[in-house]
Amino acid sequence: MMYVPRGFAHGFLTLTEDVEALYLVSAFYAPDRERGVRWNDPRFAIRWPAEPLVISDKDKNQRDFEPAWHLDA
Repeated sequence: MMYVPRGFAHGFLTLTEDVEALYLVSAFYAPDRERGVRWNDPRFAIRWPAEPLVISDKDKNQRDFEPAWHLDA
């Protein structure tokens, strides 16, 4: 289980096959308030243990972090 406070970015990489991830949210989905950053955004320099083999187009094509846009939600 993973708890992510409202407003915090989150992501995960599974290292085994056949993983299911379920999560709950605190409000109804509002597309105009959604923000995301690409998993390999150089600004964060996260050292992932492996490169993802499967990643959605939505996640793959996220923009680089821009405080004026990402934090204005």
